[in-house]
Amino acid sequence: MATRTPIVVGNWKLHNTISESLALVTELKNQLASLRDVEIGVAPVFTAIQAVARRLDDSNIFVAGQTCHWEDRGAWTGEVSPSLLADAGCSHVIVGHSERRQHFGDTNDGVGRKARAVLDAGLAAIICVGETEVQRDSGQTDATVSAQLDGALRSITAADLPCLVLAYEPVWAIGTGRTATPVQAQDVHARIRQTLASRFGGDLAETVRIQYGGSVKPDNAENLIREADIDGALVGGAALKAGDFVAIVKAARLATGA
Repeated sequence: MATRTPIVVGNWKLHNTISESLALVTELKNQLASLRDVEIGVAPVFTAIQAVARRLDDSNIFVAGQTCHWEDRGAWTGEVSPSLLADAGCSHVIVGHSERRQHFGDTNDGVGRKARAVLDAGLAAIICVGETEVQRDSGQTDATVSAQLDGALRSITAADLPCLVLAYEPVWAIGTGRTATPVQAQDVHARIRQTLASRFGGDLAETVRIQYGGSVKPDNAENLIREADIDGALVGGAALKAGDFVAIVKAARLATGA
């Protein structure tokens, strides 16, 4: 863990106007300006990305897109490409979030195509995986996460790993107030790293950061991130309040002894 810098990203989902977004990131920029040893990012709605990126220019906070399409351009009404996100100021893109899988038809193969497109555009990909409550209760966690990883990593090479972040987000813990225990989360994170090791070798697998996402809050973040294979957090609701998000970032720093 000592060689992996923790990464905390706030996924704002469908929240905040441009003015609200600017007010929030101004608070974050001011409160986190001196913090080091944690990589910090926010993922605003598409309409606020450019304004947020400009406000965060020369700060220690990056901007991420919440999803993208795998094609760079063409007849894809309503979609946005990685190159357009880069043009607006993004350095990262989240792909495969459970809400995209559940409500918008993102498939394992499609997530892999999106991840490849993100990397090809020179951006970093944050790839999400995770099981539903039914899948966990029926003992399908391993099979579900394995299938998602297989699709997501199909075209990923060892050379791509420096620009890759994985996020384990148990669907049953997203927005529900229910959080995986540190032991439950670590168990899946460790198996994800084992999958990486089987594909790329143990040394390279140890360099890849794996976030936890699912009702992360200031009061549980440190215990989660203290686990050996949990390298930060993909934060939902708590990312909409500057005080909560700042507390989670600081908890990540404490958890890793930075």
